[in-house]
Amino acid sequence: MSFNSLFPDPKRVAKAAAIIGDVVKETPLTKNFNLSEKYRCEILLKREDLQVVRSYKIRGALNKIKSLPSDSLKNGVVCASAGNHAQGVALSCRTMGIQGTIFMPATTPKQKVEQVKMFGNGCTNIILEGDTFDESNMLANRYCKENNMCFIHPFDDSEIIEGQATVALEILNDISDPIDFIILPVGGGGLASGVGAIFKQLSPSTKVIGGEPEGAKSMQADFNSGGPVSIESIDKFVDGAAVKRVGDITYKICREVLDEIIAVPEGRVCTTILELYNQNAIVAEPAGALSIAALDSISDIIKGKRVICVVSGSNNDITRTEEIRERSLLHEGVKHYFIIRFPQRAGALLNFVQNVLGPSDDITHFSYQKKNNREAGPALIGIELADRRDFRELLKRMEKNDIIYEYINNKQDLFGFLI
Repeated sequence: MSFNSLFPDPKRVAKAAAIIGDVVKETPLTKNFNLSEKYRCEILLKREDLQVVRSYKIRGALNKIKSLPSDSLKNGVVCASAGNHAQGVALSCRTMGIQGTIFMPATTPKQKVEQVKMFGNGCTNIILEGDTFDESNMLANRYCKENNMCFIHPFDDSEIIEGQATVALEILNDISDPIDFIILPVGGGGLASGVGAIFKQLSPSTKVIGGEPEGAKSMQADFNSGGPVSIESIDKFVDGAAVKRVGDITYKICREVLDEIIAVPEGRVCTTILELYNQNAIVAEPAGALSIAALDSISDIIKGKRVICVVSGSNNDITRTEEIRERSLLHEGVKHYFIIRFPQRAGALLNFVQNVLGPSDDITHFSYQKKNNREAGPALIGIELADRRDFRELLKRMEKNDIIYEYINNKQDLFGFLI
């Protein structure tokens, strides 16, 4: 069988594994009993969150930098990254004793910025510019040319892809039984193209599934258009996988190795992050939870099968916990926001609490300002239900008690402004 000439060669990938082996850890492939029971199949997790920089990105970064001739490194290297690639480049610079300049979006969580500084240990200069990865990437390329430095692309580079593909060799070395499905997170496409290509060559019966954020369906847009395109706007929440444009090389490989791409709602990702922590003591960042969050969409076809999910990273900022929980509750249909016009008379709120709220309902947000000379004053109320099925009964009680309300969960502009 002939393969795309861009596919990483398994022999070169094995060589890459040896080259980076002094730094890169061979991460475990472990069965997850909670997920296996939930989906009635065998779920195995490839724990790249346990990597030295807490993501797989060190593999590609170190392989790329070690492949460069020494003359090319004298002025240092440059990269752009939302965080994980930056950490991989930073540790690579520290390991090899070279200087690196790292562009990161201004929106990058502080935790990731601090980690880059720590791994670089004086060998890296961090520049926070641009609102998205794509803007930072443009600025980094300009800086690279102006200063005659080597650019280390986060995904669209053959040596980067070969480095990420070492994940596939480890999986195939760890398990001799047939693998029915492997699910990979998709951002720029480096991991998906590298691992997917190795599986197509060495385990062709395995279905390769990609999961990408619903708010940043860049690879799916490329598949629909027949080539790489830039999408106008993205939801940056899944910061490790939210790119406006995937790579030229990664697209050409992914279009042949991905059997399906699943758009995963950000809210579902948040629910998965919380479940992984509460049930399995696994800390996953949003991109790291993508592959597991995608399981819901294929739950019918994986029953009784052997499925591998790559947990790609654990660089999560604890300050995002409230946002993660809020997005999860909204996605699960148990958190609802209303603008309610209470009659400005004594007892109006008490009547709402006693006669409208269910016994397990909880008011989690309330803002109200009485307006002089008005018959009714608007209040913004957030209600958390014990069960999403209680929502219809809540609305019925509002109507029965003549509550004048406006439901705003589905009004994105108003919701974003108020909440």
